[in-house]
Amino acid sequence: MTSVRTPVAATVATKDGPVVAGRRALRAGPVSGVLRVRMLVVVAVGVALMLLLAAVNIGRGDFPITPGEVLNVLAGGGARGQRFVIMELRLPRTLTGLLVGGALGLSGAITQTVARNALASPDVLGVTSGATVGAVTVIVLGGATGGWLTAVGLPVAALAGGLGVAALVYLIAYRQGVDGQRLILVGVGVSAVGASITSWLLVVAQVQDAARATVWFTGSLSGRAWEHVVPIGVTLAALTPFALVCAFWLAALQLGDDNATALGIRINRVRAVLVVLAVVLAAVATSSAGPIAFVALVVPQICQRLVRCSRPPLLASAVFGGLLVIAADLLARTVTPTEQPVGVVTAVLGAPYLLYLLARRNRKVTV
Repeated sequence: MTSVRTPVAATVATKDGPVVAGRRALRAGPVSGVLRVRMLVVVAVGVALMLLLAAVNIGRGDFPITPGEVLNVLAGGGARGQRFVIMELRLPRTLTGLLVGGALGLSGAITQTVARNALASPDVLGVTSGATVGAVTVIVLGGATGGWLTAVGLPVAALAGGLGVAALVYLIAYRQGVDGQRLILVGVGVSAVGASITSWLLVVAQVQDAARATVWFTGSLSGRAWEHVVPIGVTLAALTPFALVCAFWLAALQLGDDNATALGIRINRVRAVLVVLAVVLAAVATSSAGPIAFVALVVPQICQRLVRCSRPPLLASAVFGGLLVIAADLLARTVTPTEQPVGVVTAVLGAPYLLYLLARRNRKVTV
């Protein structure tokens, strides 16, 4: 049996169904799609690695538990002491990391596709900076006392800050359309202003509030409890299906404004919806664990190369975002004698990749 690769725009009918561009096309009534086997394999491998690292991460601590025992407890078995340690003390931290990484990876994939620029991410565009200003304001000036009050106040303040900065960047960068390069430059400037405001808030704060805000500001999963899991879990569960439905819009936007308009896409309205979606994901993720740097920038580009597609894949970016955060948390707890914030590890891993992207773009411009 031989395999024939068809042209990109070609559709060939076979006895097993149509094949589009060398891939199997699926149709159920008016709904159709393309089955990408490589995408499914990459996502499946990512999920398996994520579960393995999560089990190892949960087992780390003063009371060591093997990954097999962790999986047994999660399946409903295990001793009573093990269930308490895992379900009440360690599982919320790991779940927060998985959900935050997934939200950041998904947000980065959407942002990079809308801007059509590999350097676009909530970190670079100032969204994370705005969310940080809102959350630090609640911690420093709002008198937040922890528990469910903080868990509700932080996401609301972070969301408001992220949306405000995103709207400001979009308005400043808009010139009869949005150019990706201009959007990044404006985002970098606004992000610097947000960082200055955050520094000022830390200066005028009480010592205890400033210390608590500084720990949060570095991006840490330490002390995460179920009240931190719920907001990001609800947000991701509600917005991920919507983001996957919006994949058609993203594919159309990638073709350029003229082609997208010819396909019946209302460019400005669709861009606004997608930007708000990305901002909400990044803001709630930031409020749950602090600004974990470079996840939204690096993960979509890695997944795009793994899947070998023309734009950052949404589902794979969400899966590998959670995988990266959990791997960074595991490294932060095992490599050094004292536990380090997970944001420090992701920054160490992501900064060289940012420099690589900048150098590659510079070579293209020079040529």
